[in-house]
Amino acid sequence: MSYTLEFGELAQYVGMFGRGAALTLALTAASTVLGVAVGITGAAARESRSSLARACASIYVEAIRNTPFIIQLFFVFFGLPALGVRLDEISASVIAMTLNLGAYSTEIVRAGVAAVPRGHLEAAASLAMTRAQIYRHVVLPQALAKVFPALTSQIVIVMLGSAVISQISVPDLTYAASYIQSRNFRAFETYVVITASYLVLAIALRAALNATGRKLFARGAR
Repeated sequence: MSYTLEFGELAQYVGMFGRGAALTLALTAASTVLGVAVGITGAAARESRSSLARACASIYVEAIRNTPFIIQLFFVFFGLPALGVRLDEISASVIAMTLNLGAYSTEIVRAGVAAVPRGHLEAAASLAMTRAQIYRHVVLPQALAKVFPALTSQIVIVMLGSAVISQISVPDLTYAASYIQSRNFRAFETYVVITASYLVLAIALRAALNATGRKLFARGAR
């Protein structure tokens, strides 16, 4: 059995590949900003004196970490309309990705918070800083600097996991692959290109985040 590779047949779909990659990165960027914000808030709730806040944060984290991302996506897109909340494909994807990243970020940031030396907290308290001020100006910068590599890895994982959003017809890279191979029947070539595209995106995203981390936390590192 012989198979002739015909990558040239994919040339006419370069624009579709590009748009799919751009949308994948755009969704990742949006969910990163929102997800990290959720993670910071969740970590604060987990360390709160309020038992209700701690319980809510714990339930959220455990619910997300112990269910598949695709189920979370389907719940947002197909389940919420039953309650009267209707979202388009893009909004549902951003929300699902944000909730997923937020849960993992909560535990990552919380680990960073726990690693902040207690003496720093006592010094800040001696300056009459409030708990909110201590968290914002003393704890959070140090915690984020310590866990930024872990956050970077989780963001890349979320970007790669976003491949399933094609299941609700979001025209990302995976959707482009399904569309293209269904028309030219060159599944091998199509998925080789898509695999290489995700690999390049993951490496580029990790490099960009690492560079951002070095710039943001350079003072702390010194």
